[in-house]
Amino acid sequence: MSFVGTHEYLAPEIIRGDGHGSAVDWWTFGIFLYELLHGKTPFKGNGNRETLFNVVGQSLKFPDGFNVSFAAKDLIRGLLVKNPQKRLGFKRGATEIKQHPFFASVNWALIRGTRPPEIPKPFDLATLSHTFKSAVPQSNKVAAESNRSSGPYLDFEFF
Repeated sequence: MSFVGTHEYLAPEIIRGDGHGSAVDWWTFGIFLYELLHGKTPFKGNGNRETLFNVVGQSLKFPDGFNVSFAAKDLIRGLLVKNPQKRLGFKRGATEIKQHPFFASVNWALIRGTRPPEIPKPFDLATLSHTFKSAVPQSNKVAAESNRSSGPYLDFEFF
């Protein structure tokens, strides 16, 4: 009947004080995936009390303007079912999750030997700024420098 964690990640059964089992971990996994894809948690309120109320009482919504696959949304919907006994992963645990279409391209038997995707190397903004300045024609440099703000910031013009 105890919990540790961030209010935004708590499963409804913990908030209600119903007791809990391993299904709370699948709820948390769903919140984590949602946050990775959308940059925020799905039930965040203006304070802890509102957040807890939202977790228990609000339905799951996906914001417009994000290019998230149907499989990803379906996985999150399955993980964020309010009733823990109907939540994805409740019956067969990780086996059930791993068989979801979202993970269709993952070869779980060989996952330990799979090379992770390459992480882009960080770049130095000063180098980028120098490269950008040298690429601007001389006639544009004078106009750009007269409009430039002071400070160690890189100004980008998109249009």
